[in-house]
Amino acid sequence: MQRTKLFLAVAALGLTATALTAQAQYYPEPMSRPAMFYLGKAHVDGRVDHDDIHVGRYEGRFHSVLLQVHNAPIQFDHVVIRYGDGAAQTLPVNRFIPSGGNSQWIMLPGGDRIIHSVELWYARARPEDPNRPEVELYGAP
Repeated sequence: MQRTKLFLAVAALGLTATALTAQAQYYPEPMSRPAMFYLGKAHVDGRVDHDDIHVGRYEGRFHSVLLQVHNAPIQFDHVVIRYGDGAAQTLPVNRFIPSGGNSQWIMLPGGDRIIHSVELWYARARPEDPNRPEVELYGAP
């Protein structure tokens, strides 16, 4: 009888310790994505096109930009970033981006900068596609 009580007490203590250990496990926080801010959009109207997305000083400072494509694929050549201080910088993209895809983050040399506008030089990747390609511009502070 005493053995049974002792066995039940040890078993209960073991289950309680296991439950407490399970609750105390450390789970790291999931990696968070960098903040993205929508800066504007443009459409590829002809076979080869270039458009200017006006961003403006009120949007803040950014260290990188991202291009996101919708409706039809786009072949990007380069972008010209015009900064708030009047300086301009040509950055090569040279990339085919399918519909629903995006570029890698394009880092802006010089750190956080105010972007006045972004000039996009691109072409329809599939000119026979009746869908009108659209590109959205995002910035990361």
